[in-house]
Amino acid sequence: MAEKKDGIMETVKTVVYALLIAGIFRTIFFQPFWIPSGSMKDTLLVGDFLFVNKMAYGYSRYSCPFSMCPFSGRILGSEPERGDVVVFRHPVQGTDFIKRLVGLPGDQIQVKDGVLFINGEEAPQEPAGEFVETYDKQGPVGNLPRCKNNAPLGGDCIKDRYSETLPNGVSHDILNIENRPGIPDTTPVYTVPEGSYFFMGDNRDNSTDSRFSQNTGGVGFVPYENLIGRADMVIFSSAGKSMLYFWTWRPDRFFKWIQ
Repeated sequence: MAEKKDGIMETVKTVVYALLIAGIFRTIFFQPFWIPSGSMKDTLLVGDFLFVNKMAYGYSRYSCPFSMCPFSGRILGSEPERGDVVVFRHPVQGTDFIKRLVGLPGDQIQVKDGVLFINGEEAPQEPAGEFVETYDKQGPVGNLPRCKNNAPLGGDCIKDRYSETLPNGVSHDILNIENRPGIPDTTPVYTVPEGSYFFMGDNRDNSTDSRFSQNTGGVGFVPYENLIGRADMVIFSSAGKSMLYFWTWRPDRFFKWIQ
């Protein structure tokens, strides 16, 4: 009887230790993140679940594994690279955003007729077909996607897709819904301050990003210390209102590398 009791206690201790190790690993190295909106389509879809690599740029007061961090700025970090998909803390709102980094400190960024220019150099776009999704409520919030066509409920919602190549050779998909004068399709020249970064969503006409000032609810320039980490892989994906709706799972997106 004593041996059986000891065996149960050993099993309980093993489970507890495993959970503690998993919790520490998650707290120090990774942060879970659900994609709530369509601003990063088609790279990231509503309902994608991923882990953010908090070690990619080192620790700051926003990515620190402890509730009280005894420092400001960042420690142990490396420099972000153009084209990284990054989770960061909004400088004013205090909420977490995920966008693509396109502008480094000192860069001059401008969008002209939907085309991105970095330091006067065009980031070329090549047609890459169309992105088609169902015009229906998406994710727990139940937002409807924006389309370039007048899609009926349950019909095909279409956007133009292009492959954009940044100056460092990173290529990724972007989507276009419409062309219109002014922001977001045509902007002034933004000069990125030292210690800050410029972000844009891949779904270019459906992203409130650095093209919009913080005074108008946009992201503006994001300080280095506000970067939480880099998104490298989609772990799980569900198109439904709940992750328990297994019939809405997207198996083709499980463990999918983010480009």
